[in-house]
Amino acid sequence: MTYETVNLKEKTVVGLSARTNNSSPEMEKIIGRLWQKFYSPEIYANIKNRANQKALGIYTDYDSDENGDYTVAVMCEVTEVSELPHETEVRRIPAGQYAKFVVKGNMLTAVREFWRELWNMDLNRAFVCDFEEYQNADPENAEIHMYISLK
Repeated sequence: MTYETVNLKEKTVVGLSARTNNSSPEMEKIIGRLWQKFYSPEIYANIKNRANQKALGIYTDYDSDENGDYTVAVMCEVTEVSELPHETEVRRIPAGQYAKFVVKGNMLTAVREFWRELWNMDLNRAFVCDFEEYQNADPENAEIHMYISLK
């Protein structure tokens, strides 16, 4: 897989989160429920000051590496924090150096395949914050920018 190294500024994000583990049989259900709840009328439409229409799938608060527990979050970037929809929280994607991958295709298949390949890559990962930035909402022809924090 090819990538470019980019330096990102800090992003402020608002949305929902949960803890999980890649070896958990419930992992995909936990993530799926977060996405479903995020796009419910009570959450997404009520997030104020969205910087853009892109959704973010965020992986952070790693206990160790891809084998440990982590926080998964579904959020969107905001320009400023004002009143928050019920159950949402504010987080920050830290500034820093990231490996940026571009993934295209069926949304679910492309994301799954990306993570499987990444876990087998020799990449100097920081395990601080990784995220998926969905450029469009087309489930069959998605373009997703994947950012992996580097040491």
